Amino acid sequence: MPNIAHRAATMPASPIRKLVPYAEEAKRKGRKVYHLNIGQPDIKTPKVMMDAFRNHEIDVLAYGHSAGLWEYREGLARYYGQHNINVDKEEILVTTAGSEAIIFALMATMDPGDEILIPEPFYTNYNGFAVEASVNIVPITCSADTGFALPDDDAIRARITDRTKAIMLCNPNNPTGYVYTAEEMERIKHLAIEFDLFFLSDEVYREFVYDGKKHTSVLHLEGIDDRAILLDSVSKRYSACGARVGCLVTHNKDILDSALKFGQARLCPPTMEQLAALAAIDTPPDYFEEVHGKYYRRREAVFEGLAKIPGVVGQRPPGAFYAIVKLPVDNADKFCTWLLKDFHDNNETIMMAPAAGFYATEGLGEDEVRIAFVLNVESMTRSMEILGNALEQYPGKKH
Repeated sequence: MPNIAHRAATMPASPIRKLVPYAEEAKRKGRKVYHLNIGQPDIKTPKVMMDAFRNHEIDVLAYGHSAGLWEYREGLARYYGQHNINVDKEEILVTTAGSEAIIFALMATMDPGDEILIPEPFYTNYNGFAVEASVNIVPITCSADTGFALPDDDAIRARITDRTKAIMLCNPNNPTGYVYTAEEMERIKHLAIEFDLFFLSDEVYREFVYDGKKHTSVLHLEGIDDRAILLDSVSKRYSACGARVGCLVTHNKDILDSALKFGQARLCPPTMEQLAALAAIDTPPDYFEEVHGKYYRRREAVFEGLAKIPGVVGQRPPGAFYAIVKLPVDNADKFCTWLLKDFHDNNETIMMAPAAGFYATEGLGEDEVRIAFVLNVESMTRSMEILGNALEQYPGKKH
């Protein structure tokens, strides 16, 4: 039998989803599982978006433009203008989710074997996107001791080689919740200019910033119109993860033309979802005010609960709805598996994502987990109680 492709063999499994069989088995046993492993909020999708799905007058669901419906791109330009990001609809390419936007950006800017710098820990699916694009991720290690701030410029320069073509940030960050400051964004801008790199910025959590912090977009930066690429999605903004609509935004026409050709190969992004996403742009401001408050209270519930558990170390994240937390365990992967296979507290347990899968450097994150505070306050409070009780009983606990 012939061997499968190297790309297929090296495609990593998702550490976010790999424990799903254990969770399903726990549910078959009648146990309730609190899902803290994945960024699937229980927040309601805005009514204006759902109404667009329910109430439409389409007789034929036809192909759309490969770059996305012009009405939606026009709406997106209006949305970005509200965030002081000035772009024209012709500078926006609609994609099938933010995932496709990232893949298109990698393929449009990098050749096989090229390198992209990404601060770690990073969104684990970046590994898969890099394999699909045949490029290599070079990690910039960030420390929990500094809240996952960027290291100094010399530490970043040390990772740059003659194969480095780009640097990518997720701001606010998944999985750490870190919000890169305007000063940090300027630092990356100057490094991109110094070494002639593209600057990719994944900004899907733009709306979720706390504690008086402010979000800085890559398209707020001056002097890098030729190398700045914004990557975005409706998934988290509108709690519409199943809609699978994202976009790539840049002033660089060559990147747009190249990405469009990739888009033509998949014909078009989904039409109904774009129409619903267009309606969602008119979501009233009080929706975001309410959602912001909910995530803030959920975060507080998590860290109030963690403060009661001996040996647990973590910092309140200023953005998104994730936190990387260090646990007093021998191995977080084993612990997360044990939680689902062998443990329950009054027939309830929790599912978390082992953090090693969010690092590219071997050995990092082995005693850490990512907690997604995407459930209501009561569920998050109960989840932290379960975590504390589990750590008391876990046979591999560190003392």
